[in-house]
Amino acid sequence: MKKTKFKEEQIVAILKEQDLGQKVSEICRKHGISEQTFHNWKRKYGGLTISELHHMRELEQENSRLKRLVADQALDIQILKDVNSKKW
Repeated sequence: MKKTKFKEEQIVAILKEQDLGQKVSEICRKHGISEQTFHNWKRKYGGLTISELHHMRELEQENSRLKRLVADQALDIQILKDVNSKKW
């Protein structure tokens, strides 16, 4: 996946410029992005504040940690089942 040169906080600030009444084409030219990129960002980050963005990032990190934990537990259970079935 291609990384962007803009941080998420900068993206939210760029999107806020449209709320202040600037045209999308002017915003895109000013920041050197395409209109499609702008609209993709708007779909992903539209309506978020920076604090909500940080909260969302924390939730995503915790979610991935919990998924790893569940995967590890499922692997442990499968190993125990395999060991238990070989005893008999």
